[in-house]
Amino acid sequence: MKVDVPIPDKMFFRIGEVSEITGVKPYVLRYWESEFRLLRPNKNKSGQRVYRRRDVETALEIKDLLHQRKFTIAGAKKWLNGEGKLPLAERQMELGFDAADREAAIRRIREGLVSLEKMLD
Repeated sequence: MKVDVPIPDKMFFRIGEVSEITGVKPYVLRYWESEFRLLRPNKNKSGQRVYRRRDVETALEIKDLLHQRKFTIAGAKKWLNGEGKLPLAERQMELGFDAADREAAIRRIREGLVSLEKMLD
């Protein structure tokens, strides 16, 4: 999933910078760190969190899943771990299907199967 938010061209970010980029409070980022294994920034010598670009992208993706796509925390975890699937309606929207398209596609598939069955007999 591609989230279109400009990320400054830097290697490392402090939590305040990530908060500004993502639009979520630092305490939310810290909570997400406790919930999502993919979001684990390193800490520098003074104990401050140091996010890499990949961490910022992950935080943006988590925000999209939770706030825009209305996933639960558990659902977002599954999605990020590759276990989740889009809800049926959302998969169809991404593919550009509506109910009429779906019915027409099913009808064509049925006709094709009937035709194939006749050829095999």
